[in-house]
Amino acid sequence: MNGFEFKEEGDGRFRISGKLEFETVSAAYFQSMTMFSPYSELELDLSGVTDADSAGLALLLEWVHWAKQSAREVRFKNVPDQIQSIAKISEVDGILRAGERWTAPVVTYPEGI
Repeated sequence: MNGFEFKEEGDGRFRISGKLEFETVSAAYFQSMTMFSPYSELELDLSGVTDADSAGLALLLEWVHWAKQSAREVRFKNVPDQIQSIAKISEVDGILRAGERWTAPVVTYPEGI
């Protein structure tokens, strides 16, 4: 066992469980690239992550970078407190949302303008 598991829930939604730590993130990254590649929008539910460290945060940041570079969108749900704390201390917590709607928002104007 890898210490982590991806469960595909359809339409680009995945539930991730287990450990996202130094020992597991490399394998998780390579597995994810195969699983994520068919989708332009991803929603990653991390509620099943039991242990995480700075390597887990680095993995999430790498997914954000990959999404932006490959014209995809990635959203994280239920980010573990461990990762949120490390992200905040490292001042990268805002980057975790950077993969959401990477394209410019659509601007609408009231009628008559």
